Amino acid sequence: MKLLFVSNLFPDATAPGHGQINATVLHQLARHCEIRVIAPRPVLPFKSWRGCLPREQDRRFQPLYIRTFYIPKFGGPWNHRLMARALREPVRRVRAEFPFEVVLGAWVYPDACALDLLAPELRAPLVAIAQGTDVHSYLQMPLRRHAIVQALSRAAATITRSKDLSTRLHEAGVPFLKLRPIYNGVDTAIFRPAEALAARKELGLPPDARMLLYVGNFLPVKNPLLLVGAHAKLARTSAEPCELVMIGSGPLEKQIRHLANAGGFAANVRLVGRKAPAEVARYMQAADVLCVPSKQEGVPNVILEAFACGLRTVATRVGGIPEVLDKPFLGRLVPSADMDALAEALGQTLMAPPDRDAILRHAANFSWEQTTQRYMSVLEEACEART
Repeated sequence: MKLLFVSNLFPDATAPGHGQINATVLHQLARHCEIRVIAPRPVLPFKSWRGCLPREQDRRFQPLYIRTFYIPKFGGPWNHRLMARALREPVRRVRAEFPFEVVLGAWVYPDACALDLLAPELRAPLVAIAQGTDVHSYLQMPLRRHAIVQALSRAAATITRSKDLSTRLHEAGVPFLKLRPIYNGVDTAIFRPAEALAARKELGLPPDARMLLYVGNFLPVKNPLLLVGAHAKLARTSAEPCELVMIGSGPLEKQIRHLANAGGFAANVRLVGRKAPAEVARYMQAADVLCVPSKQEGVPNVILEAFACGLRTVATRVGGIPEVLDKPFLGRLVPSADMDALAEALGQTLMAPPDRDAILRHAANFSWEQTTQRYMSVLEEACEART
């Protein structure tokens, strides 16, 4: 199968983690498909752009990075049209040398909506991917909501990364039969159980402290400040030292440091920056609990990766998280934005011994082999329906 993938969420050499999950999906699909990539890069009008180069491992897809203008805040009626305009000629050029049979477009607005406008140029069925924020946030904006429902109703199918996202899109007006929930897979060659003390020694972490782990961007929607506050509350009442390790970066980093200082536990909050997947796995092997305090989510891959390491998770009851964190031995769910409930759940989880064997059995449901088979089924169905 010849597949064209189009999304702004695709890595490049200077932003290697941008859209990493989409690149992972493509590398899995590459066992069954020939793949080319077009990756639009939204740029403000009149702002210069120097272009992008691919990561070494992505060169096989011959990614074409193109500039597309966007209008911040008030661009709802226009941004998908601007992206369609920027994509038109590159799509024609790729089609001339690579007669793709199906198009996979990740991120519903503006990307999938732009591809919907390009149906005459594509001459191939469109399968969209809804990832999370593109549904949670954009369905609240009337103009974007209209474009999303219209585009996804005409698409051959839409893969959603949780059942919750499918429900939200259906309630907005997308036909139920067009929606295909498929969870991401986990690379079990990287994310696997290991001895915690050895991992802590390697990472320079105290061997006898309780260790909480956060992995994600430092953004308001991820709500890391809630976790810093809950950690301080837990640390005040715990008889044992309690460390919080935070992997990631973002605009809230300064506030995180300030809040940790104000709570008197700055020495127990370690901001270690962004890490490669193998390093993230090592921290998971060293930790006692992963915490996901988000305000909204699809199904975060970090939870599935934690399970593959035998690590329990305490998370907010939002989005698709309850679909996978659905048994007591996996951890606990708490209401969103409730610091007291989060601190209590973390404390209770730390006190109970983990059932790692049960966690690992649950994690086996989220293999890349199963995920890839489900993607291929949707793509093949789209091609067959077109013929």
